[in-house]
Amino acid sequence: MKAISLAIPEVLQIEPAVFGDDRGFFFESFNQARFNALIGRDVNFVQDNHSKSARNVLRGLHYQVKQPQGKLVRVIEGEVFDVAVDLRRLSPTYGNWVGVTLSAENKRQVWIPEGFAHGFLVLSKSAQFLYKTTDFYSPENERAIAWNDPQLNINWPIETDPILSKKDATAPTLRDAEAFTDPVS
Repeated sequence: MKAISLAIPEVLQIEPAVFGDDRGFFFESFNQARFNALIGRDVNFVQDNHSKSARNVLRGLHYQVKQPQGKLVRVIEGEVFDVAVDLRRLSPTYGNWVGVTLSAENKRQVWIPEGFAHGFLVLSKSAQFLYKTTDFYSPENERAIAWNDPQLNINWPIETDPILSKKDATAPTLRDAEAFTDPVS
């Protein structure tokens, strides 16, 4: 397992060691001790989530205030474009985003620390998306930012309007959203 820092250094692309032959493949998708060593701190995951979405579904950009969640995300079926946006007002990368393609084929994972908004766009016919979180889901603390905020200028790989939830279709821009002012990680 190796970690690659992305354009925002705290967001890591994690590539597992995959062992395969004509029977199939095997890889260790998570190991607490190795993960903690990769990110340089102890993290405890408390919840696992699993979603399935159709092509052009865009989920996000979501985050929680007061109960911020770090997320370890991966795809087990299909392909998505995964995005993290830095919402830590005191960070030199505040308002910046990073995006990577995650797929069942490439088996990559992304670590998104607390203090970031997260979203993904389904590129394949459908995708199954798994993620671990460092805090529990808290509806009263959940927030969203508009996927198409011109200030963020995310380069989503889509040629048509995405399929959005009502919450995502009416999300505020970064300028009007609640952000993190204290260190969260």
